[in-house]
Amino acid sequence: MNTRLMAELTQLLGDRFTTSDYERQQHGQDESALPPMLPDAVCFPLTTAEVAEIVRRCAQYHTPIIPFGAGSSLEGHVFAPHGGLTVDLSRMANILRVSADDLDCTVQAGVTRQQLDQTLRPQGLFFPVDPGADATLGGMASTRASGTTAVRYGTMADNVLALTVVLPSGEVIQTGTRARKSAAGYDLTRLFVGSEGTLGIITEVTLKLQGLPEAMSAAVVGFAEFDAAVKAVTEIRQAGIPVARVEFLDEVMVAAINQFAGLKLTERPTLFFEFHGSTATVHECAELAGEITHAWGGSDFQWAVDAGERSALWKARHNAYFAGLAFRPGSRSLTTDVCVPISRLADCIIETKHDLRDSFLTAPIVGHVGDGNFHLMFLVDPTKPAELAEAQRLNKRLVQRALALGGTITGEHGVGLGKMKFMADEHGQGALAVMRAIKQAIDPQNLMNPGKMLPPL
Repeated sequence: MNTRLMAELTQLLGDRFTTSDYERQQHGQDESALPPMLPDAVCFPLTTAEVAEIVRRCAQYHTPIIPFGAGSSLEGHVFAPHGGLTVDLSRMANILRVSADDLDCTVQAGVTRQQLDQTLRPQGLFFPVDPGADATLGGMASTRASGTTAVRYGTMADNVLALTVVLPSGEVIQTGTRARKSAAGYDLTRLFVGSEGTLGIITEVTLKLQGLPEAMSAAVVGFAEFDAAVKAVTEIRQAGIPVARVEFLDEVMVAAINQFAGLKLTERPTLFFEFHGSTATVHECAELAGEITHAWGGSDFQWAVDAGERSALWKARHNAYFAGLAFRPGSRSLTTDVCVPISRLADCIIETKHDLRDSFLTAPIVGHVGDGNFHLMFLVDPTKPAELAEAQRLNKRLVQRALALGGTITGEHGVGLGKMKFMADEHGQGALAVMRAIKQAIDPQNLMNPGKMLPPL
């Protein structure tokens, strides 16, 4: 990094600019199994104005910029393959506005989903998008994240109304408004949601909120065969039953969360359900869903009605990543996800399970079965290249299978470094050329999170 730039950033930020080995190491890795790639320095802005000034200085000295939230990404989004400056937004953690009447709020990018939830619940509100990690809202917008509730409430793409974005020039723009619909020009909000920091830095996010439902109930049901579980969910969706969450865990993942969370679930393919609504609606929907799962050979629903039981159940699900790591101590996880049309989900999982039976790797499966998205955790010994190579081989087969079934290379993890090599397979060179043209128009110096998402020509 240019020494003059370092001096200017030190003068601007004081001790919120650092070149310490510790901070560089912490900001040059994520939850993936990829080897770290460290930035030259790290800074911690407090306002959009500071971010804009930092970006202007970096643009002047042609220095790469890597936005950073909680570091919970799984595809190398926060790595610095070209060095440069990591802009850590975690201290921009103010909830700027909550409007109960309009069911919306505006937050700084460093606010986490749990922090927002704690603020909203006393007002009878919640934000529904819930990835497993306690990620920042800016990071969730940047990666187009989703989670267990996407089957009912959608993804970040469906729940972001507007953004404040710092462009690569340092200019600050507003995308969108608080209105629930608009026909006014290009949808810039959707352009930046999912752009993974390659077009600008998101500093503020305006979000849709939901009212807390009158009643919630959760249940667990086990199956002898995982294809029956998937087909049961398909029938539930086709019947129009409004399920709030429906998660699939294979027998390996059930064993892992039993061990990690102290649960006593039968180790077999299992569905986690949650129903939201009025007391009568929840009862009716649960009854209908129970009838369908039973017809497909599912066990009787094991109910978790009170708040404590529900919380324990979904905490165990959200901690599946850490449960998987604990299942093979000393391992790292090469975690991957795909998403396919719901009608092809059973085929995709069945073929993937066949691959795993023929492999020497352990790979628990968990998925948002209601929207066709599932995840594999390849548990690898980082000291054994053969294990990493096998995980990459199986991951490639999974991606190819998903594309052949009309799906996508990633449902919610994003592209980053890890899935970049598959972008042409999904989009083709024509669509990639359009993406590159957008990148070139907005970021002609290629300063914003370079080396991510778009494969080199």
